[in-house]
Amino acid sequence: MLFPVYWMINVSLTPSKDMRKSPPSLFPVDVTFEGYSAVLQQQMPFLGTSLILGLGTVILTVAVAAPAAFALAKLRPRGAGLLNFLMLIAQMIPAIIIAMGFYAIYLGMGVLNTLPGLIVADSTIAVPFAVLIFSAFMSGIPDELLNAAKIDGASNWRTFRSIVMPVSRNSVVTVSLFAFLWAWSDFIFASTLNNGGALRPITLGIYAYIGNNNQQWNAIMATAVVASIPAAVLLVVAQKYVSAGVTAGAVKD
Repeated sequence: MLFPVYWMINVSLTPSKDMRKSPPSLFPVDVTFEGYSAVLQQQMPFLGTSLILGLGTVILTVAVAAPAAFALAKLRPRGAGLLNFLMLIAQMIPAIIIAMGFYAIYLGMGVLNTLPGLIVADSTIAVPFAVLIFSAFMSGIPDELLNAAKIDGASNWRTFRSIVMPVSRNSVVTVSLFAFLWAWSDFIFASTLNNGGALRPITLGIYAYIGNNNQQWNAIMATAVVASIPAAVLLVVAQKYVSAGVTAGAVKD
């Protein structure tokens, strides 16, 4: 599983003249950083766009999914079971089908090739998963805690904002991480809804290197290495929160 990651790093440090060497070197003999130089010169705007896209998707996903999950888990409206089932179904729909639907809608609204449109599209993939994670966690919050807040005069919104969200820190980190990674690695929505726009994410930046006559494999792999660093750092830093958030609600007392 880790060999492709190692080979990506190896190729990113290999000079262009050694790319077609047979057999290939398991270690870069003449280390070069020309690929990383190309990243710094050409790909930094794409990385900045991906960062804005990822953060925007996280904010929108949490803002929509957390209140929805609180309503399903604690307020228990009519049709809550049907809504949960529909969210499971939504996750089974291929992304390319959703992208085609968004393309038709965005074309009529005039929001093709815009970051807000791409953030909304990426959030549609993250929100169903986020609602399920939040619901599982919030279902485990004792009703006595929420009832005590109501006795003190707190409204449902105040209870959600002041009690439920602080307690749900692990699930917030989990949802935020997955939403960011989905937006960061998205290619289908980006190529369908934002291809040709002035602001393009790093996935389209890498794709720009790929062609029939392309010889910039070290630049491609260097871009992939740089694009992998934020995801790897986030996974390492948030590992314990993700483990707690994903397993929340799995065991009931």
